[in-house]
Amino acid sequence: MSKLSLILAMSVLIYSCGTKRKTVKSIPDEPTAVEKDIASTFEMSNLNFITFAGKAKAKVEMDKESRDVTLNVRMERDKAIWISVTALLGIEGARILITPDSVKIMNKLQGEYIAKPFSYLYNYVNPGISFRMLQDILVGNINLHMLRTDQLQVASSADDTQLIGVKDGLTFHYGINKANRPFNFNLMELGKNNKLEANYSDYAVIDGHNFPQRFTLTIEGDGMKVFSDMQYTKTDFNQNIELPFTVPSRYKVIK
Repeated sequence: MSKLSLILAMSVLIYSCGTKRKTVKSIPDEPTAVEKDIASTFEMSNLNFITFAGKAKAKVEMDKESRDVTLNVRMERDKAIWISVTALLGIEGARILITPDSVKIMNKLQGEYIAKPFSYLYNYVNPGISFRMLQDILVGNINLHMLRTDQLQVASSADDTQLIGVKDGLTFHYGINKANRPFNFNLMELGKNNKLEANYSDYAVIDGHNFPQRFTLTIEGDGMKVFSDMQYTKTDFNQNIELPFTVPSRYKVIK
């Protein structure tokens, strides 16, 4: 186990003083019965959906500047994430379409368009984040792939469960509530300053899905810090959705 993961594990033990702890050793290709049980527990509590559509009021802070925006977020599970950013006066400023292999961004205020491979996101988030993990972060699911590791610490109490592990060069930490839904997620790249933190609250059952209506996301690395505080005002699951993304011919393509 790496030095960093040991430090994280110790912090969880202090936080969960007096609780029962389990250390899970697993084989990635052939998970143990204990690991299967842990993954199954959280898989049952993860949101199982085909499509998602949500509207949120958000405060976005970047480079010491703060903006209040409205975000429309739509997802076709495992296929596409679509985001529209609307500023004051209802003017759409940007539109984003992310698929497992691509990232497309329209800057509608500047009349510019970017089309890049999915790895373009690694300029802003931890390398190693997959499309599935990004999807899980945005809806508050526990990424089961991360639990398939031989370095996993589990600390449980009557109020919550803490999961800490190392996987694919990343250290991760989930704080999970009594309903087996996350209230906190931290992700760090080993040996780097890159950090991602997500917090989830204001859970409500919507169309049978226990969804966090409040979501904050902090991304730090290479002298950059981005913070977003989202409060959903409308959410729908498994409805017909559209992901419009037609680029006007006059738009300048940014290489």
